[in-house]
Amino acid sequence: MMRSRHGLRRRDGEGFTLIEVLVALAIIAVALMAALRAAGQGTGNVTELRSRLLAGWVAQNLLVEQRARGEWLPSGTYRGTARQGNMDFIWREEVIETNNHAFRQVNIFVFAPPRESHLLAHLTGFLTQPPGSGL
Repeated sequence: MMRSRHGLRRRDGEGFTLIEVLVALAIIAVALMAALRAAGQGTGNVTELRSRLLAGWVAQNLLVEQRARGEWLPSGTYRGTARQGNMDFIWREEVIETNNHAFRQVNIFVFAPPRESHLLAHLTGFLTQPPGSGL
């Protein structure tokens, strides 16, 4: 080692000073915190996407069940709850008359409980009047 007027001095290529190591650790810590935050946000997005997927299935199931039963619902608003994938949902169904009296428009909205404030899915479909029920 060589001596200078400021104390010990390192030779080139013999290692890093304490300051250099601390700066490198600070940079690594900032990068790891950013990666951790991004991973945490990704986890939250997965939960929201799962809820939306299951809510879409709830809406599709409601419409398909009505078609399969041949139901001819009167115009109006209907409400209920459904369970899909171990999650509870609230649904609202609006049945609207169309210009063609043999069809009804059905708008299904699926929400996260406890209130109808967080819309997860919306589906619009049509029901046809069952044969023999008259126009």
